[in-house]
Amino acid sequence: MRKAEEKLQNRPLPESCDTADLNGRLIMNFRDISHTMRCLYEGKGSQKRILIVLQENERMTQRELTQWLNIQPGSVSEVIAKLENAGLILRSPSTRDRRTTDISLTEEGKRQADVLVSQRDKRHEQMFSGLSQAEKTRLLALLEKVNRDWETRYRNVTETKEQEHEHGRRRRRAGQPVRRD
Repeated sequence: MRKAEEKLQNRPLPESCDTADLNGRLIMNFRDISHTMRCLYEGKGSQKRILIVLQENERMTQRELTQWLNIQPGSVSEVIAKLENAGLILRSPSTRDRRTTDISLTEEGKRQADVLVSQRDKRHEQMFSGLSQAEKTRLLALLEKVNRDWETRYRNVTETKEQEHEHGRRRRRAGQPVRRD
């Protein structure tokens, strides 16, 4: 972090804090929290994440898993193959749809997923250990309020970005150059 940003973040808030300064500090904190979260967690489609999702859902198709994790089917296929080779998951014909395959955990996969969930729960507890129960409740209420507002306010922006991202993936699959604006 740059020294100017560090000074700004560690500065106590005066009673009559300038709105632009306050908004800037909020954004810097969101950015820093986002960075910390990315460092603490592996990617959306990591082996650990897939083990935990399968443990929480018992049995899923590859398509359901792909949608749950919001990642590309090819990415899931690669990770599933590694987990299967490691003896952590099983593929079996779906009882709901004969055209698909269900993915579930082996006993060893369940054991490892239990360990991962325990580690995750401890990490979550540590992450908020600096706050009282009342502070956590208030923070949650405020974050949910901001999230609802942003979902409405910036829906078009996020939808456009997601469409551009998908369009770029389709072009890459087709071997066409992707515009970078």
